[in-house]
Amino acid sequence: MILVTGGAGFIGSNLVAALAARGEEIAVCDRMGGDERWRNLAKHEIADLVAPEAMMAWLARAPRIEAVFHLGANSSTTERDVESIAETNIRPSLALWNWCTETQTRLIYASSAATYGDGSQGFGDDATPEALARLRPLNAYGWSKHVVDRRVARSVARGKPRPPQWAALKFFNVYGPNEYHKGAMKSVIAQNFAPVRAGQPVRLFKSGRPDYADGGQLRDFIYVRDCIDVMLWLFDRPGVSGLYNLGTGKARSWLDLASALFKATGREPAIAFIPMPDEIAAKYQYFTEAPMAKLRSAGYGAAFTTLEDGVADYVTRYLAADDPYR
Repeated sequence: MILVTGGAGFIGSNLVAALAARGEEIAVCDRMGGDERWRNLAKHEIADLVAPEAMMAWLARAPRIEAVFHLGANSSTTERDVESIAETNIRPSLALWNWCTETQTRLIYASSAATYGDGSQGFGDDATPEALARLRPLNAYGWSKHVVDRRVARSVARGKPRPPQWAALKFFNVYGPNEYHKGAMKSVIAQNFAPVRAGQPVRLFKSGRPDYADGGQLRDFIYVRDCIDVMLWLFDRPGVSGLYNLGTGKARSWLDLASALFKATGREPAIAFIPMPDEIAAKYQYFTEAPMAKLRSAGYGAAFTTLEDGVADYVTRYLAADDPYR
């Protein structure tokens, strides 16, 4: 059996879909709530559904777990309740690391590009304790992921016992189907598809820096399908361990993203630039790009989906469909 935490969420449910298509037996750990995220799982067979607070007790009596994909987290970059972040993101992650070490179970878990902070230290996925110590996340979510990365790195550097395979993935800006429950954390594509189709403009933040034009701020946007391909590649290669960036390696502007959305919906581009709220402006990243040499050197050779192709696929196969769920 494979355990997927956060399996009803965005990336997690896409992974469940891919594992189910392979015929794997999957247990999902998630809190379902009232936001219809159950629909992310509705098309796929699962063996069990575990509440997060019951996870460790469930593991104590569960059948043999082949691997844990730990994707469950509070991923809100604006969350101010740090105790809630710690309870959701830090403590379960460290508990799973310890359990996977004790039981010699493979562990693949989600880190985040938010650990890089303002990018002043670069975006290199160096997993040494010294390199990680130089990073300064800008929000509690990024900090929570960084706490776990640093603890893992320190354990590995000291030669302490570890899972037989461990891989941490620093996800950059992921978009794609099954993100509909995420509210303000949905991608700009998901938030703007219906308005664009109705003839409304896309609203983008004005730039607060002279070296970036309005809408020219850059992100490494990655289609969720590519993220799943990397996770499955790791699952199929139990000898590969480490901390890896997961982006495309190519930064694109918000204007590029909006243009791809207009093209996919058959509309002429219409952009409205709006002031950036003060609470965002103080911690805004103007550039993110994932160096991908480390994952490539580990043997991953598949091409990443271009922004234009990814947005077109997302719009035509999901957002414009009667049933947008994967």
